Amino acid sequence: MAQKKTAVGSKAPREVAFYYPGPVWHIGDWVKNLILFFDGIAVLVPDYIKDKPFTSDPSIAAGLEREGLLHILSPEKLVDGAATERLAAAMGKVIESGALDPLSKEDTPFHELSNSRLGYGGDPHLADALFKELKARNLAKDTKDGVSIPMHPMVRALILVLLAQILRPCGPQLGFELSPATDRFKVVDGLHALLSLPTVPSSGHVVSLDLQTVGADLGPVPIDEVLSFRREHLAEHRAYARAIRRFVEQLSLLPERSRAKALRDRQEEISDIAESLRRVSRTQWKRPAYFGLTVLGAAWSLKTGNPLGAILGAGASLLSPPTVGPELTGSYSYLFKAAGHFA
Repeated sequence: MAQKKTAVGSKAPREVAFYYPGPVWHIGDWVKNLILFFDGIAVLVPDYIKDKPFTSDPSIAAGLEREGLLHILSPEKLVDGAATERLAAAMGKVIESGALDPLSKEDTPFHELSNSRLGYGGDPHLADALFKELKARNLAKDTKDGVSIPMHPMVRALILVLLAQILRPCGPQLGFELSPATDRFKVVDGLHALLSLPTVPSSGHVVSLDLQTVGADLGPVPIDEVLSFRREHLAEHRAYARAIRRFVEQLSLLPERSRAKALRDRQEEISDIAESLRRVSRTQWKRPAYFGLTVLGAAWSLKTGNPLGAILGAGASLLSPPTVGPELTGSYSYLFKAAGHFA
């Protein structure tokens, strides 16, 4: 479970789905599908509950670990001073915008956020200042256990959305390209709302695609069988994940009036790849399409002076060379779900 570092320049980073907002995936059966598209799954787990993936979903966690596909990341190490500074700055922008003011505080059960994910291990002074700002607005309470903070669930989710973006630049030092991914629709709605704040210059750049089902219900399928299927068909699934991400990136850089035509021009290509995956899945599992994968994202020029964008980009370009130069940055998230589920 130790984090392994890869020497810089030794080989291309592995494309790893960086699951958020929780320390463990929400629905294990969906993770069986998600792993088909990536070189692994990373989760951000505080040290005091570091075994949670193995106690919450032992069969899937153990199966992924055996194949070297589960990467447990420690916020005590990753949320350092620089990450804490970016988190505090981003939350400061959100607080200033008034976006948190309408949140209901009465009769709302608060949820625990570890001290480490708020940045107490990176810059305790900044983390404490952020905590006090939230507490003054009745959005956080004093710790009860010394390792976590009770927090309004929407604020907690927002912090974890931000961390999923802010920690992306940590990927290369671990040998990864970290791609944020979630099965929680409401969390992605929060990212959309964040990137669309009127005070954020990226507002007009946010793009999301309609989700297409591309895989079967793998819930009844043992994880070892899923991993065997993955070894044979990873290339096709990864091509689809890359295509929809690249498509969102390109659309987000276009003026809104040009997007409809671009969508029509590229939709057939995306649909053809999705149909190819559905055929492979039906042939193997004899089940109809059930699982979907899509992307929400925004890209913008650093020249626009986007303060929140600069914080979230943090030097990690959204678009891969040679498509664009380093003057562009952005944020994105993969969204996966089963048909009919919007948790």
